[in-house]
Amino acid sequence: MDKRHDEEENMVVELYEASRTGFVSTLTTMIQRDARILDRVSLTSFSETPLHLSALHGHLEFSRVLISKKPTFVKEVDSLGRTPLHLACAEGHTEIVKALLQSNKNICLVVDQDERIPLHIATMRGRIEIIKELVIAQRESIRVNLNGDSVLHLCLRYNHLDALKLLVESANGDELFLNSKGHDGNSVLHLAVMLKQIKAIKYLLSIPEIKREANAMNVIGCTPLDVLEACNICPRDFKCFEIQNILKEAGIKSSMDKNSSVPEAPSSTNVDGAQRGQSRFRRWWGCVCLSVSKRWKHQGNWMEETRGTLMVVATVIATMAFQAGISPPGGVWQQNISNSIEGFNCNQDNICEAGTAVLSYSYPDTYVWFLGFNTTSFFASLCVILLVVIGFPLRSKLFIWLLTSTMTISLVSMTFTFAKAVTLVTPNHILNRLIKSLGMKFVYIWEGMFLIAGVIFIIGLIYWMVKKLIHIIPLLYWTMKKLCTFIRKSTMGPAENPGNV
Repeated sequence: MDKRHDEEENMVVELYEASRTGFVSTLTTMIQRDARILDRVSLTSFSETPLHLSALHGHLEFSRVLISKKPTFVKEVDSLGRTPLHLACAEGHTEIVKALLQSNKNICLVVDQDERIPLHIATMRGRIEIIKELVIAQRESIRVNLNGDSVLHLCLRYNHLDALKLLVESANGDELFLNSKGHDGNSVLHLAVMLKQIKAIKYLLSIPEIKREANAMNVIGCTPLDVLEACNICPRDFKCFEIQNILKEAGIKSSMDKNSSVPEAPSSTNVDGAQRGQSRFRRWWGCVCLSVSKRWKHQGNWMEETRGTLMVVATVIATMAFQAGISPPGGVWQQNISNSIEGFNCNQDNICEAGTAVLSYSYPDTYVWFLGFNTTSFFASLCVILLVVIGFPLRSKLFIWLLTSTMTISLVSMTFTFAKAVTLVTPNHILNRLIKSLGMKFVYIWEGMFLIAGVIFIIGLIYWMVKKLIHIIPLLYWTMKKLCTFIRKSTMGPAENPGNV
């Protein structure tokens, strides 16, 4: 009995191996030897069926034999909830997809562990031919969302414009589907603007159903133009200006422009007007808040790259400063030396102590300057390293600029440290010749570089502050205006207030 069981188990293992290699002759031989071998697959510990492996590896003829001999394999799922159709869609095996759909079209709607149907996987991979077959087999599958996002949102997120065009055509002008909102409350046009996909934006605006709703707002009250301008999704580069022109030519306005004709102060009897005004204020306020928050967040990889650069530079400078501190120019006394050596002013006991800097006794003033600049450079670099190592939330350009300023101080201090060190160890006649020939030229060049860097830094900081003020001042003005109107109405008597008559 045990021997028979072992033989059956070995045959099943051989079946799975044949599924990986795709040898149809092996499969046919095994079925002839044991007609029930495919039925015993469900009794094994394998999570996949042989059809899963065959579909994954793209063995068309092998898959067709399995489907014809055991049709139930088509709807079986593995440990992750995936059918063979999921795997075939992921790998782009179009003919196998056709064979599976001919056997059972309902498997188009089977969701896996991550709530994905086969169409979602095909869309994420951009499998155009497979998307066609899935839509033909089950047209309603295009309306199945993935975590709140439609398949149109998936096309944009994975940058598959051809798949987007195919799915839009398959929608047959369904305006509700074409203008559906994703999990973050954005339509496909909002998302295309956020991702700066110019071709997708042009195509979406060419669709009448989408263009009619192009001025629609997302959940925080931003139109696609607000997303681009007020919410500052993309940096102010050429692509951003091109998108801006496309949106304006299509007649898309900002939420502020749309609400510019709102009456200034609705009367107390007009409750509906007041509610509409509050609704507009909430939308406007939400967009302003998003604008401020987006501007404080990093854009692209600029901050991550700057963070890494600061870490490397700070580490190198700290190492150099540490080395200069414990191994000063001129070296240290190897043993205690009495004050009998001319030119050295030792301590009060007339002893130059072992381990102390030699030149600190002969040039105390210059050495103090050297040590001060070196210490400043060392601790400025340590501050930067500490903030980066502990994971300080450097999510704003402001913090990056502050760290850059600290590193600038460190570099300046290191420059003066080098100058004082050279002064300590170089004879005066050599030093004078060096200054006359090259020294001052290098100093002027270095000062010029720091001047340019300082100007660029200050201009960038002023530009950032002005952009902040530009978006904050209208809000303050609007708030003060409303407050003054409220105070004026509150102080008016019943006879003076027409709204109370």
